[in-house]
Amino acid sequence: MPNNDLSASLDDLRVFLAVADANGFRTAAKRLGQSPSTISETISRLELRLGVPLFSRTTRSIMLTEAGRALATRTAPLLSEARAALDEAASSQNTVRGRLRLNVPGAVMFDILPPIIDRYMAAHPDVRVELVVEDRLVDITAADCDAGIRYGEHLEQDMIAIPIGPRQQQAALAAAPSYLERFGVPTHPGELLTHDCIRIRISGAAVGAWEFERGSETLTVDPPARLIVGTAGAMAAIALAKSGRGLLYTFRNWLDPHFADGTLVPVLQDWWPRYDGPRLYFSRRFMPAPLRAFVDLVAEQR
Repeated sequence: MPNNDLSASLDDLRVFLAVADANGFRTAAKRLGQSPSTISETISRLELRLGVPLFSRTTRSIMLTEAGRALATRTAPLLSEARAALDEAASSQNTVRGRLRLNVPGAVMFDILPPIIDRYMAAHPDVRVELVVEDRLVDITAADCDAGIRYGEHLEQDMIAIPIGPRQQQAALAAAPSYLERFGVPTHPGELLTHDCIRIRISGAAVGAWEFERGSETLTVDPPARLIVGTAGAMAAIALAKSGRGLLYTFRNWLDPHFADGTLVPVLQDWWPRYDGPRLYFSRRFMPAPLRAFVDLVAEQR
């Protein structure tokens, strides 16, 4: 029988939404800094209070039940609005207090986001900043995040997106001098099919093809991978390229320092494509004071 006391604490609902977004107890526990057993106990307690299962559990996965989906849909915006109100109340006109939680891809953690966060923290010492680094596009409200940063994904209609960092970036192809001495320098993207290549895989996605453009000509090449590295190990991929293990295609801003010191050499430079830089996205409905201050700082830098 359901517990007659149907009240649930905000903390319990926050845990529920974290599990719903992560599709698992372990991932949610890691995000919240709690043990998986504590997360599981919280969900069981909440289900007991409500008298309905919120998740369908198997040995390999969990999924929201119909009741769970309805609860997540109704409570996610309410919790975001409640926290925004608390942050607003805690922040005076001159001092911003509270939490800023951003969901960001690893691509912006190398050299784009850290200096922005450094300036923000210096300007607002009473704000606690948390960066959730992952590559998949998430529902930032359900994930208990204030905003996200992504490249070019389609966003919901109630989201606002503004450029953060460079308005344009460029992909680049590189190899170590030792590799090019052994295997030769490609003169056309089509030749990459016969080379050793180091590929970077975005988490949860297929290995992306390499895109090239020169003038009005565009080419997509899917070379065989001698080595595949997840985005979390992108710096290791650069190190392996420097050691001569193959050609590497990635962000030019990641490779520029190695071009400068000669440990990597630009390859097919006249074929490197350009694309739009990252964008900060957030709900037009909720603007807690720490996020408003962050958006203002990003706008000032533009």
